[in-house]
Amino acid sequence: MASTPGNQKATHSENSQGKKSQHAEEAIFYMNCRAAYLTVFKSSLENIKSKEQLSLGLCALFEWCFFSFEHFCSFLKGFSWKPPLSECHLGSEIFFFYLQFCELYLTTSEQCCKAARDRLETDPRMRQQHFGNQTENSSEGISLPVPKPSPRVSRNTDHKLPKGVYIPYILCFLSGGDEALARVFVSFFSDYSRSTKLIVDWQHAQCRGCFYLEEDGEIISHKYRLHLAQRSAVCVTIRPCSIPQAQRKSCHWLSVDTALFILKENETQENLQLVSFTELQNKEMFGWRGELGAGVYWLLPFTTGCRLRKVKTQISGEAQLVWRDEDGELALTKEFRAALLEIFETLDLDGNGLLSLEEYNFFELRTSGEKCDQEAWAVCKENFEMKKNELTRQGFLDLNLMEANDRDGDPWDLWVTLLSLGYNKTLEMTEACPFVIDISAERCKPRIKAISLEAGGSQLSRAVCSSVLSKGEAKVLDGSENIFIYTYRSGSRITSVIENKSENKVIIHVNNEQSKNCMNNRGLTVFAVEVAPKSMMVSQHVMALNEQEEWIYSCVHSLVC
Repeated sequence: MASTPGNQKATHSENSQGKKSQHAEEAIFYMNCRAAYLTVFKSSLENIKSKEQLSLGLCALFEWCFFSFEHFCSFLKGFSWKPPLSECHLGSEIFFFYLQFCELYLTTSEQCCKAARDRLETDPRMRQQHFGNQTENSSEGISLPVPKPSPRVSRNTDHKLPKGVYIPYILCFLSGGDEALARVFVSFFSDYSRSTKLIVDWQHAQCRGCFYLEEDGEIISHKYRLHLAQRSAVCVTIRPCSIPQAQRKSCHWLSVDTALFILKENETQENLQLVSFTELQNKEMFGWRGELGAGVYWLLPFTTGCRLRKVKTQISGEAQLVWRDEDGELALTKEFRAALLEIFETLDLDGNGLLSLEEYNFFELRTSGEKCDQEAWAVCKENFEMKKNELTRQGFLDLNLMEANDRDGDPWDLWVTLLSLGYNKTLEMTEACPFVIDISAERCKPRIKAISLEAGGSQLSRAVCSSVLSKGEAKVLDGSENIFIYTYRSGSRITSVIENKSENKVIIHVNNEQSKNCMNNRGLTVFAVEVAPKSMMVSQHVMALNEQEEWIYSCVHSLVC
């Protein structure tokens, strides 16, 4: 049926008003967004660079904006839920706590929905108000959905939580290790169920460090001492560190595996007892949770060497480090300045934006083998920018520029520094891996301090072997009742240890030819291992060559002599 001119005019008027209203709403929306953005940043031209900044911006937006029920429904429609996690994602131990968390969440959600339905059914005015145009006499009828348990999560579990609720730890892992996001989760669920007694205010400490690859392939790293004033539930994580200056380029080290071994100091530093290690995994982060008694602990960082290793690559050309300006004065190139700022972030172990004498001495020991004493530090204070007796970023840049001036522009010493810190001739960090350690304790403030920069040595070797013997599967080597092969398997790596209980040394042939999509720390498919009498040693560490594809580990050990 054709429309009349009057109807067309009315329709045009309604459309025009509708467009004006829509434009007005959009203008208000963008104004509120801009206002929220400017509560976090100085300008709307600045970019969000972290989850914490995003969280602050969203919080500000909710304070500025008015949300109707229709807005709320639209928001939920656009929200995408992640699929349920499985045991292979979290590991068997944390999956037990994840099930309990799901049980708590689903139970709480059902109780909230039931309470909301009861209120709507007993108060018709509220029901009409909440459903807008849907009146009490609507023929369609609307009911709130009741959440159903995930088919992958069993609701009939008789497991019980151990002493102390570790839900905050789980939330920390589910949030990717982001403390601010984890706290949002904790606050959200605690608002719905105060009876869960979720722990939010654990005390926190953080320290950075780095793995460095030596010329002979050995890996050295910082070692740490942890002090707890009293017995406490503790959460420890380690992960490769994302340096702000390097976020715009490919960072090789972010794929390097990390782990942390926790050892208890008893009477002497040599007498260290393995407590545990970080075997829980979320992406590149590894963690451990448990209860530690009061005392001193050693934290030994570890990487398998599968992804941090010497790689022969042909590099054409060499990056320029310094140049001369119009007045003939030396200056650092843009690329070299960026590399030095990356190095500064790696050296800044406490993350305060300054280098203390202790932090700077790790740099000196790594690059020159010598320490800077208090007298030399006083000279640095006179010549380079410092704050609170600590070297600033600009001071660190000027110090390296002075070194270039001392050599009249010859970059040889500068390259010695760069190569010792894991950089190649194109100023890429390929033979080092910065990492960050986070520690949270329930009952006391954890204190962590870097005490050395050296190879793991016998302490780390014993810790790795002990962890494999306690967690791995044991198998007697065919043809010898005194040789045992222990294999530890996790979601990201496999480690095998050979124990020789005989009185003679043995040579074991190791064959990985049947493995698929695998790489090991030795860089060889077939090799031999010599094991001293009455001792044990790591045979190999194995990881996936391509993490996006299936990998199959098939290794045959045989006795040579």
